[in-house]
Amino acid sequence: MARILVVEDDAALATGLDYNLRRAGYDVYVVTDGAAAIQAARATPPDLMILDLMLPRRSGFDVLATLRKSGARFPVLILSARDGELDKVKGFDLGADDYVTKPFALGELLARVRVRLQAHAAGADVAERLRLESGVVDLKAHVLRTDTGDVSLTKTEVELLRMLGRRPGELVARDELLRVLWNLGPRSTRALDTHVLRLRKKIEPEPDAPRVLRTIHGVGYCLELRKDGLP
Repeated sequence: MARILVVEDDAALATGLDYNLRRAGYDVYVVTDGAAAIQAARATPPDLMILDLMLPRRSGFDVLATLRKSGARFPVLILSARDGELDKVKGFDLGADDYVTKPFALGELLARVRVRLQAHAAGADVAERLRLESGVVDLKAHVLRTDTGDVSLTKTEVELLRMLGRRPGELVARDELLRVLWNLGPRSTRALDTHVLRLRKKIEPEPDAPRVLRTIHGVGYCLELRKDGLP
């Protein structure tokens, strides 16, 4: 039974989430402020956290940043009334795995919880290193190791590489990347393009002529591993 930590200061909403998640078969525990969320997650790491952003004592952004810096790897689904693109981008850059805005459909939320739990379980079996032409990506350490030194990677860049690395040499559609990584909607494809451009500057021998992270124009992207594949 997966354990879900709900961090929500709205008592009615917290009660509803607790009830419906338990009905869906999950072990649920609820806290109502940011400081308690950090304490609870460290004491008993959940399989997934549902995190509000506007919380007493410490904000959801602060909770997320603190837990990720301390090494917490469980998936975090932000559930917030803040629906601006900048809030979503900040959440994902800090390490969120999904972002759902209030008001929300219960069925969709439960589906996203299932997807995140399944992806996290599957990800435990994925190799933590990817061998590229430019060096070896250590997904766990968030670095690209090259002959000339280490290059730091952001959380979003690592998740992009992890997702593309599960299907090396295959097309991954833009819509799929947006849906799984950010859920930012059709107007946010520009954000994806920006992250790809930044990532190419780090992993491509020639960023202006990419051959590691290739664009399939109008469709998506493809990651090419070295012929010897995973190290």
